[in-house]
Amino acid sequence: MRRALAAAAVAALLAGCGGDDGDRLEAGDLPAAPARLHVSSPAFIEGARLQEKYTCDGAGEEPVVRAGTVPVATRELVLVMSDADAPGGTFVHVTRYGLPSRGSGEVSSGGRTGRNSAGGTGWTPPCPPEGDGPHRYSWAVYALREPSDLPAGAAPADVAAALRSGVLANGTLTARYGR
Repeated sequence: MRRALAAAAVAALLAGCGGDDGDRLEAGDLPAAPARLHVSSPAFIEGARLQEKYTCDGAGEEPVVRAGTVPVATRELVLVMSDADAPGGTFVHVTRYGLPSRGSGEVSSGGRTGRNSAGGTGWTPPCPPEGDGPHRYSWAVYALREPSDLPAGAAPADVAAALRSGVLANGTLTARYGR
């Protein structure tokens, strides 16, 4: 039944996006949760400028991101890193799911990776258009009550649909970058 509900949610999302392939998200696609989750990185603090080495102007490294203490009932962590300031809708740089809820709390590696808005899978570094003001890049982490059962390579819209039920907590960490 859960898969049927997720499929219906995906169909509704795709219809609402004009029938695109689900590689971009719209405002409101990612849900809120009843509890807050602390998200941090040794690479930057909340609201700081992202260093070039994590962007297309540098080496394009993926910064380490960690989730703090999660609710005891958590069965899976999900990461969605996106740029809501991108032209044409929210650009998804990476999704990771199937992440363990116990251990180091690192969510920037491991698990399965989904498709990004550049058309590939895995991490694609921030690369805002030259001349735009700084874009806001958000690392959103979700603690799920049940495993998402998403396959590797899932579209961002499928990941968003999987978050529609059973989210126990979520948190975000944001950095800015402009060219």
